[in-house]
Amino acid sequence: MPRFKLVCQYDGSNFSGWQSQKSGRTVQDELERVLTLLNHGDLVRILGSGRTDAGVHALGQVAHFNMEPDMDTCELRDALNGNLPDDCRVNLVEVTDFDFHARFSAQRRDYFYSCRKDRYLLDRNTVWYTGNLDLSKLNNAAEIVVGEHDFLSFSKKNLDIENTNCTIFQSQWQESSKIVNYYVSANRFLHHMVRYLVGTMVAISRGNYTMKEFKELLNHPKHDVQIYRAPAYGLVLDHVSYE
Repeated sequence: MPRFKLVCQYDGSNFSGWQSQKSGRTVQDELERVLTLLNHGDLVRILGSGRTDAGVHALGQVAHFNMEPDMDTCELRDALNGNLPDDCRVNLVEVTDFDFHARFSAQRRDYFYSCRKDRYLLDRNTVWYTGNLDLSKLNNAAEIVVGEHDFLSFSKKNLDIENTNCTIFQSQWQESSKIVNYYVSANRFLHHMVRYLVGTMVAISRGNYTMKEFKELLNHPKHDVQIYRAPAYGLVLDHVSYE
């Protein structure tokens, strides 16, 4: 049976995250519902490159599934989009190697987080209104996390995860007009990690947290640290890279 790679985008505002769960609407459930429909009722399971939280958006989420369709890949993509809701869309469907795994084959994941310095209602579901920010302070903090570090302090407690080391390839804030975006890329991310990093860096910009405290969390990681967490709706999974 062929294995397919799928790339999709979604507005996470009305989703309870990517992964299927007992209650709540999820992106995985929507995709599996339509794939099963196109597979004449035979259940199709789909596995994503990672879990995005409730409210988090994606432009390039990657997933894989096994299926024996009676249509080519372009027709399959169009058929998916014809049956999916308006807040989820498939960008690409292609046949891939059977050993391809959306999560474990991924080499790099790129996110960005959007903050806004002024009030503007039309993007309130995708941008965190923070007020004025100090770009110099933000980038001084962002530079510290580049490289391999233990991000235990910047993640939701999960006793099932033994390794909390991640390698950050890019960490930078950029300003355009009233929007300030944080761009971050890594080999992997822990649960809530980007939101904790953003929230803490914004707190540093506001003078509510010090650079010394930030470095201490990175150099001496520990569970259950009381730090700042940015809201989910400003975060976007932009791209997932493979060899």
